[in-house]
Order: sequence, then structure tokens, then C-alpha cells
Amino acid sequence: MNALVATNRNFKLAARLLGLDSKLEKSLLIPFREIKVECTIPKDDGTLTSFVGFRVQHDNARGPMKGGIRYHPEVDPDEVNALAQLMTWKTAVANIPYGGAKGGIGCDPRELSTSELERLTRVFTQKIHDLIGIHTDVPAPDMGTGPQTMAWILDEYSKFHGYSPAVVTGKPTDLGGSLGRDAATGRGVLFATEALLNEHGKTISGQKFVIQGFGNVGSWAAQLIHEKGGKIVAVSDITGAIKNSKGIDIPNLLKHVKENKGVKGFHGGDSIDPKSVLVEDCDILIPAALGGVVNRENANEIKAKFIIEAANHPTDPEADEILSKKGVVILPDIYANSGGVTVSYFEWVQNIQGFMWDEEKVNNELKTYMTKGFKDVKGMCQTHNCDLRMGAFTLGVNRVARATVLRGWEA
Repeated sequence: MNALVATNRNFKLAARLLGLDSKLEKSLLIPFREIKVECTIPKDDGTLTSFVGFRVQHDNARGPMKGGIRYHPEVDPDEVNALAQLMTWKTAVANIPYGGAKGGIGCDPRELSTSELERLTRVFTQKIHDLIGIHTDVPAPDMGTGPQTMAWILDEYSKFHGYSPAVVTGKPTDLGGSLGRDAATGRGVLFATEALLNEHGKTISGQKFVIQGFGNVGSWAAQLIHEKGGKIVAVSDITGAIKNSKGIDIPNLLKHVKENKGVKGFHGGDSIDPKSVLVEDCDILIPAALGGVVNRENANEIKAKFIIEAANHPTDPEADEILSKKGVVILPDIYANSGGVTVSYFEWVQNIQGFMWDEEKVNNELKTYMTKGFKDVKGMCQTHNCDLRMGAFTLGVNRVARATVLRGWEA
């Protein structure tokens, strides 16, 4: 099931639980604006080449729209629509004053030189600069983009509008990026896991974890869970997978990954098939890579008691049903991985104030937001007698619906 179908399905179930009227439900689903632009740049050899760039702005009832920009060869409009919509619910669950957006350029960043990427980013910014803005739509990095991409967008945008550091988040700290932003999603996953385990009378210490995906989110989550005494027994990334039932030495693995660009070949564990990592014996499974990895094919084999969705949409609805019958507790993505957008909000706040925080303040504020977010989700679970995914969806959809009605926008 693709991401858009699954997201729409969750939205409709939430709308039904909340008893929203059909006109309001329909208007909440329709994106505010979809932008598609041609970006033509000279390549380093002098030839011209064109790419398609786009931005889906889903909803701005609760504030400026917020979401990543990805550079990827298969940028599918349906997926971008789904991710923009997910950002609307995610920012509402986190209770930060934003709506949702998502965008990107259909290109393979690995096949472009740094100067080609810079030209492409600047042309894209020229095409959309009057449709984004500090109080309109605030982009951030995503797959295939990073702090340098944000620096180019900031510079190009500032040529038209004057110096505006708050127009993007995830910037380098030298240009107004926030301390703690790099680790934010992984740290949010830690706080979310602690909140869930606390509810079940457990702590991180002594629990067995499996982490699928060892990019920014997976590696930070692994490091922070390891520091709290969690035992990480298996890890995978695109290069391969390793397991060690006694617990992997995470500091050594991080060093290996930095030097070898992947977990493959790490000697502190046995090499296993990356597909089998999801069904390894553990207490807590953290999918932190791509969507749709937990599906009806492998759901019955999963041994974890808890799944923390660090990736976007890692669990298919069919798998959801199988797992809930087995009594597996799933902490949904729109809450579990909201640490990144929450610290993006802190970055935006710091830029607007022109006053930067120290890292301890960033991390403490993040913990406050994640802990409160879990309580709010649980509150909706009790009100509507539903699981955590529907608790999070009803919480997010209800907040956006209330803002929409209060602003007089309902159809």
C-alpha cells in the first residue's frame, strides 16, 4: 500500500472517531498549494540539463508550513503529497505552530558535482522564493540534502528579501543553525521510547534493541540508547547487517561506519542478511530507514514487543493489524520521529529572536515537548478507546480542525 493511500486511510479513521463533518474532512485533505517548476542549469561541461522541482504546501491553519526538501531520482508526487500531509499532523501532535509541506527535485545528487548542486539549488530557490518565507513556508533538509543545501537556499532567498536566516532550518551553526539539531530526531526517539517504557514500568537499561537503518537518525538513536544502558543486539544499513547477542559496541561501530561508509565488515558482531534484521529476537525494534519495511510478509515473524517508528511510514496497515493482534505496541511515526521538526522550530524561534540557545537548553526543551506529546497522545487513546497510532492521528487532526474552524475556513 503506498504512503498516500495509507495516510489518507489513517486520516479518515481519525476523522470518523472525531465525528468531523464531511465538508470539513474534505477541506482538510486538499493541499493548500502544489508548485511544480522547471530548473535548467549549465552542467560543468557546458551542456544544459533540466530537472523538475516541486513543493506541496498542505495546510497553514496553525502557522507557516514546514517540511523537508529531498533530492532523489524517484520523487513521486503521491509520496510527496502524503509526506506533506503527515507533516501537518506531525506538527500538530508536537503542538508547534506550523502546518505541513514537502518538496524536492527529481535528480540523483550522487551524479552531480558540488557546483552543479549549488546551481540547481539556487535556480530552484529563484523559482519558489516568493512562495516560501519566514511566516509562509519554512523548508528543511531531507534525503539527499543537508546543511549546505540550506545555506545556498538562505543565500539565494536573501538576495530577494534581505538577510533572512529563519527562512530555512537545519542550517550550519555558522549561519544561525541550532545546536543539537543534528541529533534531534534520534534524541527525540530516545525520549519517546523512555516515555512509552515508563508507561509499562520499564526503563531503557537492560532492554534489547534492534535498529534498522544507521543513517543520521539510527546512529544517533543507537548512541543515545547505548549511553542509557540499552543493549543493541542488531543493526543494519544499505551496506549490510550485523548482530551480537551480547550487545554491539556502539562507539566502535560508529567509528567503523565513519571510516568505511557503512556497517559492513564490522568485526564486533556476526554478519547477517539485512532482511532478517527486523525479525531478530529483541524487546524493542526501531525501523529508522525507509517506509513500508514492516509488512504482511514479515509481520508474523517479528519478535519485538515494542516498535518505535523512527522512519516515516515504516509499517503497512496490514502489518498494523497483524501486530496489534499479537499485542505488539507500536509508537507511531508522527509522534516518535517528531524530535527533528521540534528542534527545527527551536531554530526558527532563535533566528527570529536573534538570540541563540546553548545545547543543554535545546535538549531540555525537546524532552519537555516529547514528554508532553506522549501524555497528549495517551489522553486521546483513552478518550477514543484506540491504539497509539489513532491516538496520535486524532490528536493532530483535531488540533488542525479546531484551528480551521476558529479561523472561519470551514466549507
